[in-house]
Amino acid sequence: MKKENQFKGSNGYLMFTFWFFLLLGSTLGVFFLPMKVVYIPVMLISLFCMVGLVIVNPNESVVLVLFGNYKGTIKENGFFWVNPFFVRRKFSLRARNFDSQPIKVNDKVGNPIMIGLVLVWKVENTFKAAFDVDEYEHFVVVQSEAALRKLAGSYPYDNFEDEDAEVTLRSGGDEVNHDLAEELVERLEIAGIKVIEARINYIAYASEIAGAMLRRQQATAVVAARLKIVEGAVGMVELALDQLSAKEIVNLDEERKAAMVSNLMVVLCSDESARPIVNAGTLHN
Repeated sequence: MKKENQFKGSNGYLMFTFWFFLLLGSTLGVFFLPMKVVYIPVMLISLFCMVGLVIVNPNESVVLVLFGNYKGTIKENGFFWVNPFFVRRKFSLRARNFDSQPIKVNDKVGNPIMIGLVLVWKVENTFKAAFDVDEYEHFVVVQSEAALRKLAGSYPYDNFEDEDAEVTLRSGGDEVNHDLAEELVERLEIAGIKVIEARINYIAYASEIAGAMLRRQQATAVVAARLKIVEGAVGMVELALDQLSAKEIVNLDEERKAAMVSNLMVVLCSDESARPIVNAGTLHN
């Protein structure tokens, strides 16, 4: 397979001056000198050769093909002259952004999710971009989505259903983005594309399960909060019993201790403020 090679064009200013004055002289000869049949071909050749003038802007390149044969690529910016029979195709070497629309895929455990990426890329090998793929820009879009689907199928969205998962799409961060970039580098190398940066920029559950997953997350948060509340309440009850016993404020048998623990736990763990009840009788009534 051929590789990209640099092509050095002739000085465009010098060749433009030469062909311009040749065209000017032949044009004057046609109108004012005898033997016009000699000057007409010179004039036509001069006009045709001026077609070979080409301007290459910074961070641009021009691929040159002569009758189906790749001749090289001009990457140096400036004003050049090349064979007018060359077919020329310009390529931008600037960095570009591809911000994909979120697509629906299944994660490792089968949950439908919406995921999108942002890719920064540029053309590095103009030969591959021109001749190894058809429409390299469309190739970037299709392969980016394919890489994103493969990545999503390799990791769970979170570790609710896969508790052994150390890396998830939601919390993987740099590791997930690194795997995505490596997958894109492998896929886009055939088109001569250099991947500068690739990262996930959008991730969420699909709409059909988003509500259920939100309720599950809320329930998990409530359970975690309850565990903290119970842990604190048990410590406070234990402290209260120890203080009452140490200071001999009141002597409680096991039944009274159980009643006191029950009341304190209700007060401390309740969602609402306690409502005291005044007992007008004895302590035991």
